[in-house]
Amino acid sequence: MSLRRRAREVALQILFEDDVNPRNSGTELTDFLHGRLNNQDGEDFALRIVLGVRQNCAAIDERLGEIAQNWSLKRMAGADRNILRLAAYEVLHGETPRAVAINEAVELAKRFGSAQSSGFVNGILDKLPRQPAEA
Repeated sequence: MSLRRRAREVALQILFEDDVNPRNSGTELTDFLHGRLNNQDGEDFALRIVLGVRQNCAAIDERLGEIAQNWSLKRMAGADRNILRLAAYEVLHGETPRAVAINEAVELAKRFGSAQSSGFVNGILDKLPRQPAEA
């Protein structure tokens, strides 16, 4: 498994936990990342994702809510919702190519979601417009 894929998995774990029991301590967050990744590049990548999603969560959720017809984010499974947030952040604000971000999200959905999650995640992210971060 690639370092970035593993870092995305760890970022997803943190984002999922944020829904239930947010980590407010920066030290707690960095300790968690270090304990799971033990690689500075991976830790930095995961931290960028987590902090980016946290900082842009309202805008990301609004965008996803517009795309996910007949689905509110609150009704989505927690894993699906956070995979979508992670991938949307990468597409809208990150340096990851759109196709790679979507593919990685689908792989996360296969691993952490239900049998229908990968198709659900792919369908929503496919509708996510390509826009620069500051548009």
